[in-house]
Amino acid sequence: MRSIPETPEVRVPRLVGLMAVDAREAARARGLALTAPDRPDFHRTVVDHVVRQYPRPGAEVPRDTPVYVWFDHGEGEDGSGVREPRPPGPPGGGLRRERAEPGPGPHAVLSPP
Repeated sequence: MRSIPETPEVRVPRLVGLMAVDAREAARARGLALTAPDRPDFHRTVVDHVVRQYPRPGAEVPRDTPVYVWFDHGEGEDGSGVREPRPPGPPGGGLRRERAEPGPGPHAVLSPP
């Protein structure tokens, strides 16, 4: 890895798409502090991928500026309300309108087995 000269301002790297462990390393190499508001256990997060960051990549910020990152949710986590509002459910009446399959009529003669 190449050495970044010590300057008061640094460019924010693109962290979106990186795994947590790689995002932490990229930020540390630039002299930036990485924080994740949606993950209190961020220091233990390893393979989740960054889906959003602030400030944007390429922004010039003072060294040690916090860069905020958000992650996608893994299996078993629903993430409801995190990325987008949920669409309304299907209109009512679906199963209530369903009718039983037609069977033999009241006058049907069943043959013996």
